[in-house]
Amino acid sequence: MANLEREIRLTVRVSEEEEKMIREKMLQIGTTNFSAYARKMLIDGYVIKRDFSELKSLTKELANLARNINQIALRVNETRNIYAEDVKDLQNDYANVKRAVSERLVKMIKE
Repeated sequence: MANLEREIRLTVRVSEEEEKMIREKMLQIGTTNFSAYARKMLIDGYVIKRDFSELKSLTKELANLARNINQIALRVNETRNIYAEDVKDLQNDYANVKRAVSERLVKMIKE
């Protein structure tokens, strides 16, 4: 075997669908050499890192809202009464969560 300039072999497993997508991209740039294509993409490609900490925080707020709804539903089932203040609190909580989610989604789209 001839001396190879590149001695280290990297292996990656893909699904059939992923392989098809890779082959299509290779055709778009006019290459059939997978090794060259993979090397170029791995070295010159870019990485997108997303920070989902705000969405996790919003998820917690949604869980709190759901918990409040469940507590009110239990009380209504026990007493057969619902308090206007509870309904207003839920409406405010819902509006706050909805606003926060909308603001974050708009921010993510702009990124």
